[in-house]
Amino acid sequence: MSVEAAGPATPASTDSGPVDDRPVDGETGPKPVLGAIRSRWQQGLVWSFVVGPGLALLATVPFVWGWGIGWWDIVIAAVFYVVGILGVTVGYHRHFTHSSFKARPWLRVALAISGSIAIQGSVMAWVADHRRHHAFSDKDGDPHSPWRYGTSPWAVGKGFLWAHIGWLFERRKTNWERFIPDLLADRAVSRVSRLFGVWVLISLALPAILGGLLSWSWWGVLTGFFWGGLVRMGLCHHVTWSINSICHMVGRRQFRSRDRSRNFWPLAVLSMGESWHNLHHADPTCARHGVLPGQIDISARVIWLFEKFGWASEVRWPTTRRLARLRTDS
Repeated sequence: MSVEAAGPATPASTDSGPVDDRPVDGETGPKPVLGAIRSRWQQGLVWSFVVGPGLALLATVPFVWGWGIGWWDIVIAAVFYVVGILGVTVGYHRHFTHSSFKARPWLRVALAISGSIAIQGSVMAWVADHRRHHAFSDKDGDPHSPWRYGTSPWAVGKGFLWAHIGWLFERRKTNWERFIPDLLADRAVSRVSRLFGVWVLISLALPAILGGLLSWSWWGVLTGFFWGGLVRMGLCHHVTWSINSICHMVGRRQFRSRDRSRNFWPLAVLSMGESWHNLHHADPTCARHGVLPGQIDISARVIWLFEKFGWASEVRWPTTRRLARLRTDS
């Protein structure tokens, strides 16, 4: 997650080693990996959007014990969770970052908005960070590798905290000109990105309004904001961050990749299929991450529905031949 709001160059869709940023004599050379430094108010927003929902998650047990939870709270939280996280997994990740499928213009905008509702950062910031992650996965330059500090017990613990949440407070931003020139040239996506603050307000205010209308009470406004806004956001954040941390440390490696990505089945449903992370790093542009029997991938099923309705095209589905070439014996 980051809070910066804001055709077609080829996205960083393969795992590669570090790129030398030093220009060759007489040549411009590649653009630097890092860009501007966040302002103090931007850094303050990061703190509020990370710490606030986290505290709300901790408060859920005493909240339920003391006041209970209404059916409308569960419905509102579930709906906003599904819309937001699918906006991230199908939109931000598989469509915008890796071009796993082409989408009609209206669907492209809708995916950018629904991803914004998850409050993990604007589409521009999220995609830039994730393309950088794939360009340097588990190497120098990766914004959130859990192996950043080494392999000793202390280093692994410190690296887990960094990958899960610590990297979010890094003030130096990913260079958009280097990693997302295609999105910068897309007027519609740029407009959605610039309006990120609006989507944040809608994402937090609408659950409260719906809670009030469904319960016809001011208490429903409060609980709608708490469960459908803060708690839902906190859960969505930690599920996504777990892909950065847990899925590069724990689980099975069934496919060959140039990093330490792993498949972690307990997160498959909550992450909408993102926790089949080893296959994703082995074949980043593949539209389906859960490719083996029993591997539930809700995001891939959503893309399949988009294709059936004619809203998505040129979907990069896995092939038997390619999977066989990528398989390991583990």
